[in-house]
Amino acid sequence: MQLSIVIVNYNVKHFLMQCLQSVQKAIAGMEAEVFVVDNASSDDSVEMLQEKFPWVNLIANTENVGFSCANNQAIKLAKGEFILLLNPDTLVEEDTFVKCIDFMKQTPDAGALGVKMINGNGEFLPESKRALPIPSVAFYKIFGLSKLFPRSKKFGSYHLTYLDNDKTQSVEVLSGAFMFIRKKVLDEIGLLDETFFMYGEDIDLSYRIIKAGYKNYYLPDPRIIHYKGESTKKGSINYVVVFYKAMQIFAKKHFTNKKSFLLTWILNLAIWFRASLAIGKRVAASLLLPLLDISFIYGGMLLLAFYWQTQVLEYRDSHFPDYYFFLVIPCYIAVWIVSVAINKGYKKPYSTFKTNRGIIFGTIVILLIYALLPETIRFSRAVTIFGAAWTAIAMNGIRYLLHKFKLKGYRYADSTKRRVLIIGDLPETERVAIIAQIGNQKPEAIYTTADAGSSAIKNLVKENRVNELILCSKDISIKNIISHFIELKTCSVSYKIAPEGEQAVIGSRNIQYPVVGTVLKEHR
Repeated sequence: MQLSIVIVNYNVKHFLMQCLQSVQKAIAGMEAEVFVVDNASSDDSVEMLQEKFPWVNLIANTENVGFSCANNQAIKLAKGEFILLLNPDTLVEEDTFVKCIDFMKQTPDAGALGVKMINGNGEFLPESKRALPIPSVAFYKIFGLSKLFPRSKKFGSYHLTYLDNDKTQSVEVLSGAFMFIRKKVLDEIGLLDETFFMYGEDIDLSYRIIKAGYKNYYLPDPRIIHYKGESTKKGSINYVVVFYKAMQIFAKKHFTNKKSFLLTWILNLAIWFRASLAIGKRVAASLLLPLLDISFIYGGMLLLAFYWQTQVLEYRDSHFPDYYFFLVIPCYIAVWIVSVAINKGYKKPYSTFKTNRGIIFGTIVILLIYALLPETIRFSRAVTIFGAAWTAIAMNGIRYLLHKFKLKGYRYADSTKRRVLIIGDLPETERVAIIAQIGNQKPEAIYTTADAGSSAIKNLVKENRVNELILCSKDISIKNIISHFIELKTCSVSYKIAPEGEQAVIGSRNIQYPVVGTVLKEHR
């Protein structure tokens, strides 16, 4: 047996299905076996595997035993000369395994290898190659120096960003998303350390391979797509804690007491720093728009009140009391802000309808209260009404500008019409066009074409103002799909893949299901 492929799955059924389709093409003509270890998924992954992939060796756990333990379950049964640890949210090129086996046979000192990984937007994933997280490397990574100085051999050491991404390199750490290992090396150094429940096990295994006298290699060819983080929320505080706790386990296991203490101290500091940063970013993001609203509305209301006082009230020998400016106007604004919040005007993505509905309701509340007040403390109704108009202008204007400047997270709901380009042959493009009509936001237009080169696709995208590109894997090889992803990443389109024979269109963190009806515009 040449190759044993091990995939650990947890609630990513559609990504797993697409992954196995690519694996099936890549093992054609080889002596290979595929294991899928399901860690008690609740999304019918096991049923899907039994129905669509009966040739897969399925291990269905009744509880989530963790990444390391699940991999070890399959490795113990594996018969291949080489073992591949593969994430379920990946896609491999058709010649991936042949190239990996050839390299391993030609490179006797290679204990394991990893390949170039790109995400669902065609961007290179830096974790394709990494260094050991010694204290200095970890410090540069945690506190952002690696991002500030990516070309520095010193500061850019964590992801080896100073190395050429398109050259074969000997590296220290490989990613567990794709780790191609000699079976005899695993027999020598042992299996994955089950102390690591999730994260850190790939660093530990990479280091043990090096300590045994072998090398880990990074290969720029072949390439894979890795829909990074589909089964984890990498921006969450929980991820920060779990990841750095795993690093602490690694430090205690492999480093001397002094170095282990230093790295553990840095990692504990990192947990507090990154968690505080995550909380701060969330708080700032949630408060930014309300604070902008308050500032602009208050400024406008002050100008309106001063204008009304000088141009109207003074001619009536009257004026606003001082507390009107620092108490009454802020109360008006508070009512509008709370009303907009209650009407979900601050919920992302933003809705003009919900925002304006909140302003209208808030204005009605203010006018009702105004009508119930004693005559002596009733102030100008006109300023209130003009203030409501200014509030609508300010709130909608702020949201429009934030959307126009494409500030991340501040976008209108359904503000961009979907214009979809499907690449493939008939009748597959017709089938996929039906699936592409998803939810409440149906495409404004759908264009289909036979498989074309990247330059031709670029022209179609530009001419038709396409913002969503769907590639049919039935008609286009994964190798060409990856090439399209990379070459078209500057086109500002959303990339999706239509797996052969499946009723879904899959993109990074996005899966579409079909609704009825569509109109096709065919471009040949």
